[in-house]
Amino acid sequence: MKKTQLKNSILLFLAALIWGTAFVAQAKGADHVPGFTFTAARSFTGALFLIPVAFLSEKFKKNRSVSYSKLCGTDKVMRDHMAGPLTKAELIGGSVCGTALAMASNFQQIGISHTTVAKSGFLTALYVIIVPVIGIFLKKKIHPVIWLSVAMSIAGLYLLCLFGKGNLSFSYGDTLEIICALLFAVQIISVDHYSPRCRGIILSCVQFSVCGMESLILMILFEHPDVKGLMAALPSILYVGIFSSGIAYTLQILGQKNMDPTLSSLIMCLESVISAISGWIILGQKMSPSEIAGACLMFASIVLSQILPAKIGNRK
Repeated sequence: MKKTQLKNSILLFLAALIWGTAFVAQAKGADHVPGFTFTAARSFTGALFLIPVAFLSEKFKKNRSVSYSKLCGTDKVMRDHMAGPLTKAELIGGSVCGTALAMASNFQQIGISHTTVAKSGFLTALYVIIVPVIGIFLKKKIHPVIWLSVAMSIAGLYLLCLFGKGNLSFSYGDTLEIICALLFAVQIISVDHYSPRCRGIILSCVQFSVCGMESLILMILFEHPDVKGLMAALPSILYVGIFSSGIAYTLQILGQKNMDPTLSSLIMCLESVISAISGWIILGQKMSPSEIAGACLMFASIVLSQILPAKIGNRK
C-alpha cells in the first residue's frame, strides 16, 4: 500500500511540474488565439497523442493477459490486465470528466489573458480547499482545521489580488480563475470516482475528445480564429496539448487511482508554486511583497488543511 501511494504521489508531482510550466505556454498562446480555440486545439492534440499510446498499451496488456493466463493455467485474468473495447464506465466517466475539464480549461485560458501567470497559478490552486468543502455535500466529514484553512486562503487572496490595488473587487481575470478552481475541483472529484473502474489512458483519451468537441462548438459559436494566429500559437498548443494535456492529465488519472482526493489535490497544487517560478524566470513577471505574502499564506493554508488533521487523528 505504501509503495502504491509513493508511486501515485510521484505521478501526481510530475503532473504538477508539467502544469506549472504550462502556464507560461498558455499565456503565450493567449496572445495569438482566443480561449475556446486554444482549449479545443490543445484537447484534440492531447487526444491524438494518446490514441497510439492507448493502442500500444492495450496490445501490451493483451499479451500480458495471455501470458498470465498460460502461467496460471486458467482463462481468468486480473482486471488490470484486461484489454478490449470502450466500456460504459469509460464512456460515461470520460464524458463527465471531459465536460468538467472543458469548462475549467476555458475559464482558465480566458482568465489567464487578463491576469499574470503567478496569480493564475495560485488562484487555480484554490481547488485544494474546494475539494474537501464539496465533500460536505457528499456526506463526508470535514475537519475543523479545514475551515481555518478556508479563512487563511481568503486572507491570502486579499493580499494576492486586492491589497494596494485601490479597490475592493477582483479583476475580470481573477474572477474567471476562481471559477476555474471550482470547476477543477469538480474534475478532480470526478476522476476520483471513475478512475478505479476505468483504464487510465482510455479514460484520459475520451476526456480530451469530449473536451475538444465541446470547446470546438464554443469556438464556432463565439470566436473567429485565423490561420496566422493559429500558426503563431502552434508551439504553445503543441507543448500544452502533448505535455500538459496528453501526459500530465493521464498522470493525474493514474495517480489518483486509489488515492484520497484531498491528498491528491495537495500534491497537484504544487503547480501554483512552479507557475510563479516559471513566470518569474521566463516572463519576468515579478510579484510584490504583498502578493508574495498572500501566496505564502495560501500555500500555508493548503498544507495546514491536509497535514494537521492527519497528525491530530494519529495522536488520537
